Amino acid sequence: MARTKVEDLGGGIVSVISEEHGFGTDAMLLADFAAPRAGAPVLDLGTGCGILPLLWKRNGVEADLYGLDIQEGAIEQFREGIRLNQENGVDCSNVHAVLGDLRAPDDLGLPLGRFRTVTMNPPYKPVDTGILSGNSAEQIARHETLCTMDDAAAAAERALNFGGSFVVCHRPERLADVLEAFRRHSLEPKRLRFVQKRPETQPWLFLLESRKGGKPFLNVLPPLFIQNADGGNSEELQRILGAYSHDE
Repeated sequence: MARTKVEDLGGGIVSVISEEHGFGTDAMLLADFAAPRAGAPVLDLGTGCGILPLLWKRNGVEADLYGLDIQEGAIEQFREGIRLNQENGVDCSNVHAVLGDLRAPDDLGLPLGRFRTVTMNPPYKPVDTGILSGNSAEQIARHETLCTMDDAAAAAERALNFGGSFVVCHRPERLADVLEAFRRHSLEPKRLRFVQKRPETQPWLFLLESRKGGKPFLNVLPPLFIQNADGGNSEELQRILGAYSHDE
């Protein structure tokens, strides 16, 4: 395992992070936007250190929470986080770390066709753009070397029940690509929200929810501003962070 440290997420929940497998504000925003409820199981694709399932555990979600990643180091960190939380008296029997390839989900023991919510914080860059890092973990996280948006949408379609939601965050310049991939796999875009630092700045991220088998109708929500006029965290971002107040 890479050199790691324990990050306190608040609410008695910790995550094990490293330079290779950590998380940023985008993961926090996605976890809040997806907001799974108790009941049907939830799946996070490309989960890394398992930040989304652990945040949902912190937030009191009682459904089975699955995190899938192809990288062994990421899943080792996720499993270590689960172990530490168990040792701290948190029942994590509903949190599951799964090692495997989302492009071949049938052999992973997942309850395919039963998930109500699937999420992903995907690689933002096509493989033929930008400079590829020499670090393989960074390549996989940032570029579509092992997983394209179409691969992710196909996996979500396979995992979801009818009417279930696939929720992602992505860069605004990739919005058309994401919409096309969703519709190719019967995932109708339903809710879109752009994220900006302040009202006068351009969006740097969007949050998008699609629904398997949904009818066409896209609800564009007001933007989410993450800074106040003084440059500190906005009230909404502070609500999303909750007890976690680590400054990136």
